Amino acid sequence: MMSTCKHASELMSQGQDRTLGPVERLQLRLHLLICKRCRRVEQQFGLLRAAIRRCRDDS
Repeated sequence: MMSTCKHASELMSQGQDRTLGPVERLQLRLHLLICKRCRRVEQQFGLLRAAIRRCRDDS
């Protein structure tokens, strides 16, 4: 079982480039249930993705 924020952030980052496996997704979801800081990081990743999409659409 995943227990560190570092591992969670690595999975969030990897999830930007590839589809996480079922165990990885479960580990991440469980961690996000208990960790407010990592939920914020996940939100920040989402904001970055949205900003990048907007930049691409403007080009």
